[in-house]
Amino acid sequence: MDNVSVVRLFTLTGLNETMDHRTAIFSLTLVYYCVVLFLNISLIVIIVLNENLHEPMYVLLCCVCINAVYGTTGFYPKFLLDLLSFSQEISYGWCLFQIFVLYSYACCELSILAVMAYDRYLAICQPLHYHTLMTRRRLSQLVSFSWLTPFCIVSISILLTTRLELCRFTIKRLLCVNWMIVQLACPNSNTLSNSIASNATILIYVSHGFFIVWTYMHLIRTCATSKDSRVKFMQTCVPHLISLTTFVTVIVFDLMYMRFGSAEIPQSLQNFITIEFLVFPPMLNPLIYGFKLTKIRNRILSLIYVTTH
Repeated sequence: MDNVSVVRLFTLTGLNETMDHRTAIFSLTLVYYCVVLFLNISLIVIIVLNENLHEPMYVLLCCVCINAVYGTTGFYPKFLLDLLSFSQEISYGWCLFQIFVLYSYACCELSILAVMAYDRYLAICQPLHYHTLMTRRRLSQLVSFSWLTPFCIVSISILLTTRLELCRFTIKRLLCVNWMIVQLACPNSNTLSNSIASNATILIYVSHGFFIVWTYMHLIRTCATSKDSRVKFMQTCVPHLISLTTFVTVIVFDLMYMRFGSAEIPQSLQNFITIEFLVFPPMLNPLIYGFKLTKIRNRILSLIYVTTH
């Protein structure tokens, strides 16, 4: 095999040890994916159709739900098809497309969570200036930043990957991973620019993390001196903290395993680590915000009441 210009298919080997249980896995995955879609789309519809929820916090929550639908759709349909097939293959072009969707989903999630932290900082620490600072135009700019910046960063990484000549075509995962494709490059390929782009991306989103920490330092300081601020913090910031902690934890686990993980780890555990960022956040976010945010909870309860009477 010479390079990618000759071979246009990758083989995914993540399912090799679980094919005996594929019917059960297919059924559970299909149900789970449908529930994720139902919860997130329901929240999107509730926010879009209710003008009382057209506030920055709820608009950003809507973005989180849209991102969840976007990211899970980049993985689950292909995974379900693989469970029905005896050979798990994906074309070179579709593999890069899946990388774009999944990586941009992860980056968008972190960007939106950073913007949500900024919104809560303004609402609690600068309540008198909140509506002056968080205008519709500012919100539109922040949302655009949350989506367009990840798209540009991921596009650059993928373009750098497309120039590599590949000598191997087996990806030991359930899904396509950019860094693993880089490792499949021929020995004479220059992968330095890929490493630089990868580390730069990590640094950019680590800086998002530092920004979030900075906002919460101010939030906690303000809440320590104001009872009203503490009530607002518990209502609106706790869901954000849970979402943030969940997502960052699963992403860090995935990155650490990708770079330093051992091949001796059981295949089922490898698969779980690989897809946990597509399992927990898309399900937990609509549940947490749906139950915790008063306006959304009341709207859901009113809809339930109308449909049952």
